[in-house]
Amino acid sequence: MPEALLSVIWAPAKMVDKTLIIRKIVLISKDCEALKSLAQLSYEDYVAEPTNEVLAERYLERMIGRMIDINYHLITEKGHPPPPDYFQSFLKLAEIKILPFDLVQQIAPCAGLRNRIVHEYDEIDTKKVYEGLQAAMRDIPLYLNYISKFIEE
Repeated sequence: MPEALLSVIWAPAKMVDKTLIIRKIVLISKDCEALKSLAQLSYEDYVAEPTNEVLAERYLERMIGRMIDINYHLITEKGHPPPPDYFQSFLKLAEIKILPFDLVQQIAPCAGLRNRIVHEYDEIDTKKVYEGLQAAMRDIPLYLNYISKFIEE
């Protein structure tokens, strides 16, 4: 749908729901904590136990999904039309100065990982999930800090 048409038929709400965002931040933080032990494994130890990838996939799917929920909520509540896809939702947060662009460049590709996990487009590459896990443990706490600071302003 063209953005001009979307802005005509879409009416933004007026206020960011801090309670919703804080609840999602808490849930993401709990999942990050649960993933710490998996993230600390070497790749060889990670792949040695088949359930490790299943756990990592499920936790990543939940965390990324909640981040995307936060993104869309903040974007639309700030008066912008919803982005066309999940990747763009991260880019829009940089554009409207909620996240720094360098973090967005690192974290936006998680949307593609989430889609591969959820939709099982192809066989999921174990190495990509492991790399996504490592990136998540590095980037998601930074994302949460910026979101927390933003909603407190």
